[in-house]
Amino acid sequence: MNPFTYPLDAQRNLIDSMTKTTESMQALPESLETMATVEVGETPSDVVYQENKLELLQYDAEAAGIDPEETHDVPILIVYALINRPYILDLQPDRSVVRRLLEAGFDVYLIDWGEPSLLDHALSLDDYVNRYIDNCVDVVADRSAVDSINLLGYCMGGTMSVMYSAINPEKVRNLGLMAAGLCFAGTGGILEEWGDDEYYSPQDVTDAFGNVPAEFLDTGFALMDPVNNYISKYTTLYDKLDDQDFVENFARMERWLSDGIDVAGTAYVEFLEKIYQENQLYRDKLELGTESVRLSEIEMPVLQVMGEYDHLIPPEASRPFNDVIPSSDTRIMEASTGHIGLSVSSSSHEKLWPDVAGWFAERSTIESASNLSADGATEVVDDTAVEIPVGDDTGADEETDRTETETEPIDESEPEPELESIQGIGPAYSEQLENAGVETVTDLAAVDPETLAETVEVSASRLREWRERASELTE
Repeated sequence: MNPFTYPLDAQRNLIDSMTKTTESMQALPESLETMATVEVGETPSDVVYQENKLELLQYDAEAAGIDPEETHDVPILIVYALINRPYILDLQPDRSVVRRLLEAGFDVYLIDWGEPSLLDHALSLDDYVNRYIDNCVDVVADRSAVDSINLLGYCMGGTMSVMYSAINPEKVRNLGLMAAGLCFAGTGGILEEWGDDEYYSPQDVTDAFGNVPAEFLDTGFALMDPVNNYISKYTTLYDKLDDQDFVENFARMERWLSDGIDVAGTAYVEFLEKIYQENQLYRDKLELGTESVRLSEIEMPVLQVMGEYDHLIPPEASRPFNDVIPSSDTRIMEASTGHIGLSVSSSSHEKLWPDVAGWFAERSTIESASNLSADGATEVVDDTAVEIPVGDDTGADEETDRTETETEPIDESEPEPELESIQGIGPAYSEQLENAGVETVTDLAAVDPETLAETVEVSASRLREWRERASELTE
């Protein structure tokens, strides 16, 4: 800067600043009204199931004015986090994960957990995973007439989706994980450091409050980036008060950030201690109630969606998970954005979410019976059901009667179902049963659950359910 012109430069800058201030002040009343009246979560939906505070939403593509070019057989259930409201995934029409999936032709459901009361402070991860998520999956599968569905878990909901998929692999066709914390071995960033058991006891918090207050969580998240959260973003807003699009986007984000919910005390303590402090999920040591969460059951296709600049769940807290599961179909999509930007940034909606929808679409077609017939599967069974020598009419009826008698009580034209056709039995359980001498559905219908339970490391109650289903198939 030229020292001789400094006074003139300073005067010019002052005049420019005063002009900008005047323009901003003129826009202030309209901007304040916009911030007070902005709408969020506008995609139409219906509540199709309720339990305690939970609401299972089904989004209505037709009511939203969405007419996809194609539709898919398998629906998507979004498992949201227990923290904050889920409308961050439906913030505004052009930045709505829900709408991108509807536009891609999916039937979309979402779990809105609601806010726990003090009476809910004892809700555990077992309750959320083995009761609430399981009930919602069953409702979605029943409404869609499918045996397994797509899961898309967001943040903490992604971590719980992994737990659920490991316990119920037969119910999950494809598993999508969005900014999910899965590995905490010095890889979880500042949250892992703050949550270290040397410095922090989640039990002390819940002993004091019962449930963890939303304000406590909000303040902690804000302090991870204090300059931006308490200063920079407001100076940016002031500079752009005359930009209505910016003001609307800012208002929606602020509404979501300030619309936090409490978290059930027991679930919070378990998540911090078992997942962050002890890394039990990644170490394959996690137990939920009477169920073991075993990563060896994650054989379905898995997609991880990560933010390169995610300071809440760094990519390093997600990426290693793909190396410890047996799935042969895994993929990582990493966007140049942060944690929240995965849901709301314009770049994510231009590129990332069409790619995510495409990944699910490629794996969400159920072969029909007509397709099986076309490639010869049905004809092969029919041809081998009754063998009659060509050109020899003599004794044909006798041969038919003999064959039918020998194949009772199971008709060879209807091959005995495989063990994996029993709901709850995936490839891993099927192998365990076969190793124990239970090779067919007929064998399963005759087992003693209490005796077999220890051999196959499955609860007797689950074996009783399998035996009952097997009996129904062999009657």
